[in-house]
Amino acid sequence: MNGKTRAAVLAQSGGHAKPYAANAPLRFAELDLDAPGQGEVRVAIDAAGLCHSDLSVVNGDRVRPMPMALGHEGTGIVEALGPGVTGLEVGDRVVLVFLPSCGRCTPCLSGEGYLCEAGAAANGRGELIGGGFRLHECGTDVHHHLGVSCFATHVVVDQRSAVKVDRDIPAEVAAVFGCAVLTGVGAAINSAAIRAGETVVVFGLGGVGLAALMGAVASGAATVIGVDLAPNKVALAGELGAIGTTPDQLDAVMAQHLGGKADVVIETVGNARVLAGAYTAARRGGRVVTVGLPAPEARLDLQALSLVAEGKTLIGSYMGSAIPARDIPRYVAMWRAGRLPVDRLISSTHRLDDLNEMLDAMDRGEAIRQIIRF
Repeated sequence: MNGKTRAAVLAQSGGHAKPYAANAPLRFAELDLDAPGQGEVRVAIDAAGLCHSDLSVVNGDRVRPMPMALGHEGTGIVEALGPGVTGLEVGDRVVLVFLPSCGRCTPCLSGEGYLCEAGAAANGRGELIGGGFRLHECGTDVHHHLGVSCFATHVVVDQRSAVKVDRDIPAEVAAVFGCAVLTGVGAAINSAAIRAGETVVVFGLGGVGLAALMGAVASGAATVIGVDLAPNKVALAGELGAIGTTPDQLDAVMAQHLGGKADVVIETVGNARVLAGAYTAARRGGRVVTVGLPAPEARLDLQALSLVAEGKTLIGSYMGSAIPARDIPRYVAMWRAGRLPVDRLISSTHRLDDLNEMLDAMDRGEAIRQIIRF
């Protein structure tokens, strides 16, 4: 049965004057929502997190087809099942995942579902992986953001975009597992494969960066240094078992605590200049993991010889190199055990109508994870 949803809709990627609170790039509209099709579920959203990737669509750094209903980090309760759904039931809490994997392409068959070709292509078209659109306004299709579009009261998603978790997890905590935790902790555990006793530097202490920092601490790193411009984020890094510092103090802090450079460096800022600095912070033979998404035209300038002469490894990490159905339950178990205090990522809670103001706070670098509660 078709229904309705109230969603945050973006008509244009880029070209919006600031402050966003005054110019309102996002409008809130009642959309028609199709019934779930083959292998799909309808979910009532109860919490969604604002990620920098959402801001990147608004400011034009990540151009997507328009109009689009935004939001890709969220959680909710399954309300209805389409034909052929397995492993999910009405009433289940699910964490939504921003890249579904088809299970059939070469990356999926190689155990790299986070690089799924069909999922990436569908995301690029703004469609669900099963094809087409489930959102409409006055007869016009509205594109899906990364197969999720969870800045909305209700969504229809492919079952491959939903991971069942325990119903008793607080909604605002469950939401951050879908992107910040999956990406950041995965960058530390899966992509960097941090070993006990290693030293780690994390550039950028937003939601993903702080999650990477938590993952490094949980992996048994001997020393973890978190780098950011914002004093509140630097302070939080210290509370989470790391050493917080600002970029201008980093060299001195590394000299004092590492005796030089780090075994592992994780960059989450999404800035090519910062990534180049992160590369130089790694020791000979060190591993550099980049998670941030720079503007498409940005280029990385490195001394090519150093890759061989210094034996460094530069690793791109998308979605934390994670298999969501495997990793989200693992990370939830680590949270329950007190090893991943991901609730510390949540800086504030809001209503859906606050989204434009929330974009300003993120753009100013003030917020970590702002959560919308429904």
